Amino acid sequence: MSGDRSGSGAYGAAVAAVLGAPLLLAGCGGKEDILHPHSHAEHRISVVWWVTMIGAWIGFGVIVFGLFLGWWRRNRPNLPFGGGERAATLLVIGLGVGVPIVVLSLLFVWADIFVIRSTDAPAASSTSLTVKVIGHQWWWEVRYPGTKAVTANEIHIPVGTRVDVVGTTADVIHSIWVPELNRKIDVIPGRTNSMLWDADRPGVYEGRCSEFCGLQHAHMSLLVFAQPRAQYEAWLRKEAKPAAASTLTGARVFLSHACSGCHQIRGTGARGLVGPDLTHLMSRTTLAAGTIANTRDDLANWIIDPQHFKPGNKMPALNISGPDLDALLAYLRSLK
Repeated sequence: MSGDRSGSGAYGAAVAAVLGAPLLLAGCGGKEDILHPHSHAEHRISVVWWVTMIGAWIGFGVIVFGLFLGWWRRNRPNLPFGGGERAATLLVIGLGVGVPIVVLSLLFVWADIFVIRSTDAPAASSTSLTVKVIGHQWWWEVRYPGTKAVTANEIHIPVGTRVDVVGTTADVIHSIWVPELNRKIDVIPGRTNSMLWDADRPGVYEGRCSEFCGLQHAHMSLLVFAQPRAQYEAWLRKEAKPAAASTLTGARVFLSHACSGCHQIRGTGARGLVGPDLTHLMSRTTLAAGTIANTRDDLANWIIDPQHFKPGNKMPALNISGPDLDALLAYLRSLK
């Protein structure tokens, strides 16, 4: 009977391990990786991570070594390399108390003085660009002070440039985190927090809200496009312009429905501030803060039933169909 129970227990443990593996590996997906830094600040953070990890394994080795010595001395008067009770006591005090105090103190001083302070909010005089990011439930508003550029959920920055990212919120607490560029900062009602981004190579870096902020917290992503200076400046000039005057029927549909009450299109009568600015909607790669791709079909489905994709968001289902929907889609897709 005991053998049957033992076999059943082993089988159950194996099944649990197999079923639990997908949950453990679920966190390994995506491109958000602190161990592949692409900025000076994040590089220092990753070095701290590696030093801490290596130190932890060395510490684990010391503990295993101590357990071995304890086992050795159960029936022996001396340690394997000589020395009796006094030597064993000194070894325990040295490896178990003295070394940890010294190592942890050095790690604390190094991390606090040379690492954490290098990731703090930058001095205004040390940066050449400021980007203001405003958290909403559940999307990001992005503004470039000194210009009229406004976008959503996607931030463009020039490579090799120190950027002061200033975060705030329009509702609840959110947190901006792009792991490959720097640590996270919380954005708190009534306050502003800042951090430094200085991407060292072109690329697209994924980020997200890392502070639980409600039902759709998990669907509040952010993309950072680090571009060569000329490409970035061309994008900014285009983004700062108002929408071109349109004679498309869809412009009338947009202004006559609830769309214009919630969204703004600069250069038109739409002045809504509830949802994202749509002036250059088609310059973005995703919709609804990374929830769906910015394609014609996904845009149509989002307009018809946004609660299906993102339950609880502030956009209601619009009673638009047929020719009006086609015209609206044609107009929105002209906003480039």
